[in-house]
Amino acid sequence: MSEEKLPKQSENFSEWYNQLIQRAELADYAPVRGCMVVRPYGWALWENIQKALDKRFKETGHVNAAFPMFIPMSFLEKEKEHVEGFSPELAIVTIGGGQTLEEPLVVRPTSETIIGHMYAKWVKSYRDLPILINQWANVVRWEMRTRMFLRTLEFYWQEGHTAHETAEEAEEETLKILNLYADFAINEAAVPVIPGIKSEAEKFAGANKSYTIEAMMLDTKALQSGTSHNLGQNFAKAFEIQYLDRNNELQYAWTTSWGVSTRFVGAIIMSHGDDQGLILPPRLAPIQIVIVPIFKNDDDREKVMKVVRDLEKDLAQFRVKVDDRDNLTPGFKFNDWEMRGVPLRLELGPRDVDNQTVVVAQRDIPGKSGKLFLPMENLASQLETILNDFHDRLLKKATDFRDSHIFEPNNYVEFQEVVQNGWAYVYWCGDAVCETAIKNETKATTRCRPLGQEKSHGKCIYCGKDAEYKTYFAKAY
Repeated sequence: MSEEKLPKQSENFSEWYNQLIQRAELADYAPVRGCMVVRPYGWALWENIQKALDKRFKETGHVNAAFPMFIPMSFLEKEKEHVEGFSPELAIVTIGGGQTLEEPLVVRPTSETIIGHMYAKWVKSYRDLPILINQWANVVRWEMRTRMFLRTLEFYWQEGHTAHETAEEAEEETLKILNLYADFAINEAAVPVIPGIKSEAEKFAGANKSYTIEAMMLDTKALQSGTSHNLGQNFAKAFEIQYLDRNNELQYAWTTSWGVSTRFVGAIIMSHGDDQGLILPPRLAPIQIVIVPIFKNDDDREKVMKVVRDLEKDLAQFRVKVDDRDNLTPGFKFNDWEMRGVPLRLELGPRDVDNQTVVVAQRDIPGKSGKLFLPMENLASQLETILNDFHDRLLKKATDFRDSHIFEPNNYVEFQEVVQNGWAYVYWCGDAVCETAIKNETKATTRCRPLGQEKSHGKCIYCGKDAEYKTYFAKAY
């Protein structure tokens, strides 16, 4: 462990991010290029994300299953757009057990194809629908430029795959999941997201429509934080997912797919962190409260530790850690837990024991102004309120930051300036030619057209043609 300071966000955001992940022991670089080892602290954060999402999936009628990570190459080739979209990123196995395989196997980049194959076996009648399955898995995409959590060759995620009787049901499912993702991001992670629809150029390969939740990071770049795809009948036709309808006629099913990955860990780091390190949202933090005992001699130690152990039991409803490392100073411990983003730090010394009080330091409010002096009586209920307030402050701060960096430029010159350090919310004609030109000239891409936007009349920011909707443009991870 080192007391050397992190780089400042304002001076080198990328280096701040990379160093923080390793120093906070969230992850480390693997011996394979572009892969990461998720360390226990990082995995605990991912597990809490999993729990929060899994609970929501099950409450909406979804069940978990597991499908193979090896997919016959011919499966991907059945859906033309799909294979074209993923071809550059595929990892392909050609030898197994010392023998050349009759058919190459793709290491799962996503599972629409193999799940489509299985659904074709399982679906015979409208009575077999809907199928609402999710799986927690790892996937491989051979990325050229990688960054831990944000874009790695192998990453972890959930992918939901559903099949429905009607187009309306599939669209309802797609939007239900998008809203579920937004609810999770806002109410668990304190990450304000904008739900919207992707452009044709940015949609998932093989989908009819792709929806997204977009978040602004503290460097003002956008991060696509979760996606929900209406696949129409594209995969159903490719894999013969057919059923006898209520009139005894053969129909193709309507399917969806949707996912959130370990990229969301990156979203949490870059939405809330500061120059001291992580600031973790309390509802997902692996450790919500750390207790640091303070003493100078053995008598004090015995006196303080007895109360600390009692406190640990009294606070069992929270994720609590007692830092009883005896080779480190309290000051070092304070800095260490601040860097790891633990929401609340409880300090307890002999005088606090005598007074039956405890000092509570709030990670998001630096210095003395963030310290509270609380009675030990009813401490758990007091801390619960403080953690809820902590969440609300994080969400408000991130929302205020985002909203202050979204602009509505009047012309393309202003647009070019805005997207250097913010998002532009502008009319766009929907033409891919304008979209590509903007991307080439500014490195800004379409992020989404927000849901619930009424049609209106304006002029495309690039070409000046008539436009009916506004779209967010930004540089993105």
